[in-house]
Amino acid sequence: MELGVKTYRNGTSGYKPCENGISMQTFLHYSLVPAVFIIAVLSCLQRRVRNLPIDEKLCIFKGRFGIVVPLDFIGSYSNRWSYGFAFGAVSSSVILLFSEVYVPVNFPTWAKVFLYIIGALEVGLAYYPFFACLSTPFLGFGSVLGILYTLAWVVVTLWDTVTCPMGTVLGQYQKPLFHWPSILCFIFLLGRFVHMLVKAVRIYMGLENKEDQEQLIQTYQAKYVQALLTNPSERKMMKNWFQRKIYDWDPYFKFPNRMIGTSIVSVIGLYMITLADHSLSCYTFEHLDMLKDSLVDLSNSCNQTDNQFAALIPHLEEFAYVTRKSWLVTTIFSCLTSVSYIFHVLSCYRKHIRRLWAGQKSFLPEKFHKPTPAVSMAAIARYSGWQIAFTLWGYLIIHFAIFLLALIITYGVVLPIINGRALELFMHLGLILLTVGLVVGLVIFQIILVQIFFLQDKISPTDSMKPLALNNRKAFHNFNYFFFFYNVIMGLSNCVLRLFLSLVLGTWLVSRIDRTIMQRGYEFLDPGYSTWIGMIFADHYHGNPVMICFCHILLVERLERKKRRHSSYAQFNNESSVPVMYSRARRRWLLLYTLMRNPQLILHRKCQPTSQEDRLNTVTLVCMLKSQSQALPVPSGANTAGPDMLGEHQSY
Repeated sequence: MELGVKTYRNGTSGYKPCENGISMQTFLHYSLVPAVFIIAVLSCLQRRVRNLPIDEKLCIFKGRFGIVVPLDFIGSYSNRWSYGFAFGAVSSSVILLFSEVYVPVNFPTWAKVFLYIIGALEVGLAYYPFFACLSTPFLGFGSVLGILYTLAWVVVTLWDTVTCPMGTVLGQYQKPLFHWPSILCFIFLLGRFVHMLVKAVRIYMGLENKEDQEQLIQTYQAKYVQALLTNPSERKMMKNWFQRKIYDWDPYFKFPNRMIGTSIVSVIGLYMITLADHSLSCYTFEHLDMLKDSLVDLSNSCNQTDNQFAALIPHLEEFAYVTRKSWLVTTIFSCLTSVSYIFHVLSCYRKHIRRLWAGQKSFLPEKFHKPTPAVSMAAIARYSGWQIAFTLWGYLIIHFAIFLLALIITYGVVLPIINGRALELFMHLGLILLTVGLVVGLVIFQIILVQIFFLQDKISPTDSMKPLALNNRKAFHNFNYFFFFYNVIMGLSNCVLRLFLSLVLGTWLVSRIDRTIMQRGYEFLDPGYSTWIGMIFADHYHGNPVMICFCHILLVERLERKKRRHSSYAQFNNESSVPVMYSRARRRWLLLYTLMRNPQLILHRKCQPTSQEDRLNTVTLVCMLKSQSQALPVPSGANTAGPDMLGEHQSY
């Protein structure tokens, strides 16, 4: 919005029309043209892995116009912070989609879903070049196009923020407060593209070697496998205070780009929605103050003998003061809670992935031990958007719930103490605590009675508890009979308590997508938790270091064998580079030993003697070889089987 008018309590207008000639929404629409051009250029440079039938007709393209990949959401661990700041640049438009301010006023409700899809596609296409230029293997073209496109966004955003800083929500400095995270991300991306350009120039001049970005195994994955092969006592390291109390980092683990980008967008979105929340609360409190002033004026205009509004004014002033302070305190508390949830989700992601790598699935519900492959792959696409939405909605829900709790505590505890009714308050609190204490005490009393009188003695003195074996059976039946009626009454209060605790925990954990808010057996009804399970299983199957290391070893060995077999100068290699099994002398020695262990195979060789004299000589040679076969050493790889083991097979 480029125009807003806010009327203050003194009747003045706070905003003036913006006439800078630039609208960010209009610029977003027009940015689709250069975005499509950049995507077409990068697609032209990209070659397809498989040829299509159209390539035979259009040989001039030589397999070009391949698919441009903006970001690998599964197994990408390079340039994580670059992609994270690219997500941060998108955050302002993501909040725009979240606020739905782009929806026309008279647009039909049933067709809004199509408008949401169009808006999401437009935002995705407008910011597509940032990710595509970061991920393209053509550093020169990608860096130049990224610099030009990022520079255009930086100039337009700065010009709009400086020339027209006002807005309808935060007032005079709305745009600087809202846009500085995105501007900072744009500047970081600009520096990143400049670094890519310098690197491309150095590679072109031969001053630097080009790195292979498509490596199968990463360094930290290889170190993780090496650590598994070492002694567990050698893996234990001394941890400092920060690692013990706050965060224990893992040198053998890296978060994927998806998790880094989601966390950055969540933090920036939480910052923006907190500003909007604070501004709307100030607007509401100003109207509350205006209502109080109007009541004061109305009270002054009435007669003093028949003035009904004078008694309401102190209560309204008190309510306005309490709500303002409570809202401010709960805003800070709920914001810190949401930020801690963002980082706690990252910690839980690492913990769950490490457990899956170790083959542990007991921390998951049994129904989720083998998720459907289609559900897991779809969860990769859903997770980032759902995590951001859960974080923002969770902040609003937690803030409102804590605000109501703060009002209850203030009016129920704080204000009675301030107004001198502390004794009455303590009497009511004493009665409540006494009732709760008696209920809890009777529950504990039942457990103590069972522990002392109705359980058999310990089998061994070293046991920590008594066995689950009944003692004094008749007394136990009487105990159950008399406590049956009391437990019915106590069950009513516990039912209400159970519902209240479920409501509190469900509200408190609504933004925790890594933990279900449903009861056991109904976890599948929680779509957020199902998305989390599918996502971590997909990352586990595509990023297990042991499996990747095994595949890496197989591929390296296969390539080395292929090089040794197809080398044109294999006969000039030294003995260590040539396998022993391909040596001619080695083959002849194996042939000799096999014939000595199986003399009858000499008669079945291809070059058989024809004359009778040669046959007699051959039989004599067979007898001599058979007599000397026990004195020869056994070479590695030779066949030591007897005649019946070889059957009709010929020798080497």
